[in-house]
Amino acid sequence: MSLTDALIIVVAGLLAGTMNTIVGAGSLITFPTLLALGYAPVTANVSNTVGVLWGSVSGAIGYRRELRGQRRRVLVLGSASLLGGILGGVLLLTLPSRVFRGVVPVLILVACGLVIVQPRLSRWVAGRRRKPVEHGGAVLYAGIFATGVYGGYFGAAQGVILLALLGIFIADDLQRLNGVKNVLAVIANGVAALLFVFAAHVVWEVALLIALGSVVGGQVGAHVGRRLPEQVLRVVIVAVGLVAAVRLMVA
Repeated sequence: MSLTDALIIVVAGLLAGTMNTIVGAGSLITFPTLLALGYAPVTANVSNTVGVLWGSVSGAIGYRRELRGQRRRVLVLGSASLLGGILGGVLLLTLPSRVFRGVVPVLILVACGLVIVQPRLSRWVAGRRRKPVEHGGAVLYAGIFATGVYGGYFGAAQGVILLALLGIFIADDLQRLNGVKNVLAVIANGVAALLFVFAAHVVWEVALLIALGSVVGGQVGAHVGRRLPEQVLRVVIVAVGLVAAVRLMVA
């Protein structure tokens, strides 16, 4: 690997770490970068997953203030991300990539739509409940599990989907939910990365360079994302999601 390639990967990791912490979709920066540098798709995917994981950990730590008082919520929903991430990782290793290629852009567009209508849907869901459910209930659990499967398989825009689901089913501040989103993404990606370390070909120099950049990016994202007003954050989420969907459609 040349010095230029190494610098490109570190910068891509930094941008991905920043984006993942604020909203998600950071893999749409690192994954295409690795493809452009000549790495095979599955190898690029697993190496990217192992690398960006550490940026997600960094972002979750950066949002630790918003996570206070949400331990039970994280534990309940985290179990769904854990199970989903395991299944998604297994699917990546056993199924052809074309299986999900057609449906991923649709999932992202649905997530963007959910973010747009989330305030109205949140009021509707709250009005139908007899009492608030701290962890969102069974429907959210199933949604987090399905997102974990997607996250373990590929994961681009996983954060967009998670934040949309959390915002609809849990009545709380969007920044606090963003903190939960970061932890759930860490769990799904982490268990998939662990599986890839033992069962797939990881290019360790690539993973380490992405990790280096994404750890720094995670802290940058926490610093920037916390200061964004809720409406601005919502606009950023939708914009990133739309770009992600378009890029996957034309890939």
